[in-house]
Amino acid sequence: MTFIKNKSFMRIAALAVITAFVVTGCGSQTDAFNNYNVQMPVSSNDSSTDGIYSQDYLSDGICVIPYGKQSKSDEVMTSLAALMVNDTSDKMLFSKNIYKKMYPASITKIVTALVTLKYANLNDTVTISYNASHITEYGAKLCGFAEGDKIKLKTLLYSFLICSGNDAGVAIAEHVGGSVEKFADLMNKEMKELGAVNSHFVNPHGLHDENHYTSAYDLYLVFHELLKYDTFLDIINRPYYTAKYKDASGKKKKLYFKSTDKYLTGAAKAPDGVKVIGGKTGTTMAAGSNLILYSQDKDKNDYISIVMHADYAYSLYTQMTHLLEMETK
Repeated sequence: MTFIKNKSFMRIAALAVITAFVVTGCGSQTDAFNNYNVQMPVSSNDSSTDGIYSQDYLSDGICVIPYGKQSKSDEVMTSLAALMVNDTSDKMLFSKNIYKKMYPASITKIVTALVTLKYANLNDTVTISYNASHITEYGAKLCGFAEGDKIKLKTLLYSFLICSGNDAGVAIAEHVGGSVEKFADLMNKEMKELGAVNSHFVNPHGLHDENHYTSAYDLYLVFHELLKYDTFLDIINRPYYTAKYKDASGKKKKLYFKSTDKYLTGAAKAPDGVKVIGGKTGTTMAAGSNLILYSQDKDKNDYISIVMHADYAYSLYTQMTHLLEMETK
């Protein structure tokens, strides 16, 4: 990543890019950006706010949204950040603070899922370590695996995303990366390769750390990429899941998990004409209530919607339903 400090050049380059964005629209006409080394303004949350970065490429088929472009104020959307994209036409329908530095809580798990699906063998057998089975942070959600349990990586990934168990996240990170720290390096490398430049991760699960952050737009880039994986689509569409594995002595075990996605379990209702495929929730005191979602309208157009740092769960789903209503207009 090349940083340029000349402010005059920065203004000219940024203006040129933003003008190009406005002319071409969001994502559907990307030829203007396929010459590479497109100059983009750095987020105001970046430590180098007077610079711009040179992005070597832009992911194919994504919705490119100008920095600073916001939707009109909406009294329903009280969360700190939100984004709604028609992922079929690459059109932005709603945007609020999408480049703002945010704590993602368990939405972090979609990044872990991408690294795992891209680089690991899901047929591997994982042995649950002491570290994975002894997470002591208050409020941390756990699947309940014990030290020495042996479980197929694919089953572990399903449990991880559906239950949102942090113990499964540590086990995945240790198996795929060798350690939590090395796996976080893989996560950060993958984010850079996606063009997600406003993110930094230190763990696979999203338990709070001040150096663990992302943005709504970066999460959109990850989710857009994950929709290419049939396994991921199957996982996020399941309201319930039974994990089958063996304990340290070889005895067969089962654990039953319920999705944290209220649309899937029936606790929340999507607007008529909207089909929710699934997504990922995330909640901590610092991050608030968060949800990223994949849905389709009656014509099978795909949508990715994100609400970050809602005050509480009811507000989170009220705001997400409001975004989903845009699919019917």
